[in-house]
Amino acid sequence: MRRLRNGLLLFVAAGLGVVAPGAGTEAAPGLVLARLKYGGGGDWYSNPSSLPNLARAVAERTTIPVARYAEAQVAPLDESLYEYPLLYMNGHGQVRLTEGEAVRLRRYLLDGGFLWADDNYGMDESFRAMVRQLFPDRALVEVPFDHPIYRSLYDFDNGPPKIHEHDGKPPQGLGIFDRGRLVVFYTYEADIGDGLEDEGVHDDPPETREAAMRMALNIVVHALVGGAD
Repeated sequence: MRRLRNGLLLFVAAGLGVVAPGAGTEAAPGLVLARLKYGGGGDWYSNPSSLPNLARAVAERTTIPVARYAEAQVAPLDESLYEYPLLYMNGHGQVRLTEGEAVRLRRYLLDGGFLWADDNYGMDESFRAMVRQLFPDRALVEVPFDHPIYRSLYDFDNGPPKIHEHDGKPPQGLGIFDRGRLVVFYTYEADIGDGLEDEGVHDDPPETREAAMRMALNIVVHALVGGAD
């Protein structure tokens, strides 16, 4: 069960603790958005301004406490993995996990964690292989348009918005579910992360950047409090 208590997000049954980066410091507990570091040579570090901008929007538009705007960067075997209830990953190239990393990341997700993967254009094939490594017993499926992730803060009647053209295919929100809970959400042919970057990086118009931000906020809110008992 996840719930808000005294303004702090608690992850009770999931086994995920209150996010308090810098344990032993005076930093206030609250959300820190974390980027997943992966092997394979892909640029896991791309879109560097996306998560800081998203964290600011979380602080400004929701009641979720935010500890800091700067992102954390965490690999699957890092001791700090369970400090972060939501992991974000993106890139343009190869994604590869060792078997040990896959086991740890799968356990994190089944314990209540959430992974949002956003294809920058180029990581699709290897990301799908990574998902098969994590969950050989299930497949990515399209998340229904009536799923709460499309309603948690803003309404998206047709799934994720299209931010960049890429192959011109319609954007999709794909997912892996565990006992009815969405544990992996994959935005494909959408490129939400580009729309979150600083103004002028990709010359996206304001309405496109706002659509990307609204979708990203929905993902964060759903990952943290969506489906709470």
